[in-house]
Amino acid sequence: MTAVRLEQLATVAQVRAWRRSQDANVALVPTMGYLHEGHLSLVREARGDGGKVIVSIFVNPTQFAASEDLARYPRDLQRDLRLLDAEGVAAVFLPTPEEIYPDGFQTTVSVGGVAAPLEGAARPGHFAGVATVVAKLFNIVEPDRAYFGQKDAQQLAVIRRMTSDLNLPVDVVGLPTMREPDGLAMSSRNAYLSPAEREAAPVLYRALQAGRLAYEGGERSGARLREAVAEALRSEPLVFVEYVSVADSASLRELEAAEGPLLLSLAARIGSTRLIDNILLP
Repeated sequence: MTAVRLEQLATVAQVRAWRRSQDANVALVPTMGYLHEGHLSLVREARGDGGKVIVSIFVNPTQFAASEDLARYPRDLQRDLRLLDAEGVAAVFLPTPEEIYPDGFQTTVSVGGVAAPLEGAARPGHFAGVATVVAKLFNIVEPDRAYFGQKDAQQLAVIRRMTSDLNLPVDVVGLPTMREPDGLAMSSRNAYLSPAEREAAPVLYRALQAGRLAYEGGERSGARLREAVAEALRSEPLVFVEYVSVADSASLRELEAAEGPLLLSLAARIGSTRLIDNILLP
């Protein structure tokens, strides 16, 4: 087997030394590992924009509630390293929880209104964990650019708000959701789905498309757009709907009159697996 060539960095000190050694700009792709084509599309875009690419792989415990899937979150580090090496990534940051959150750690980053609804309401504390770890990664790596997927649209909005509010010198780049041929948004959690659940899961994207069709047909009532999505979801008995949202794409404020750029999003459980998806309109 060919040896992996990318630099593997385990500590903050090693990352900072690596960063000081770079004479090119640096792009960061933060991940929790178990990489798929969605992650790799971010890496390719980062490489195409020039400079060196560093990827972080860290399953961040502070963004998981006690009842969530931290312990069973899928992991395959050696496969991840081979994929990143094949994509020409320069370095990978592989910290332990103790490296990111040393003994006595007390500080968190709380982002206001944009973090409150939707995933913020469904997963209390989640975005404080996300914002804190991303702020730490930005401070440790000092990237010129950082790349995130649109699938986690609220996370992207939270990170943009935090970066702007704290005057962090990082260009936050959001890229479109990568999908399987049947429309299911690529996600590490798709690995949890049984064959029957995987067959049912594309209904999430079909439901969003039902909302898009209603919107393109002239519907502007937020309530009726939400109902168009929910009705499509109800056609699949394995799906339990948590929420359907029609919100302003920047503030994530729920809309009754769907004017201007909006985010149509949903969260649903299929068996024990919780999935989210969204599309931007128009």
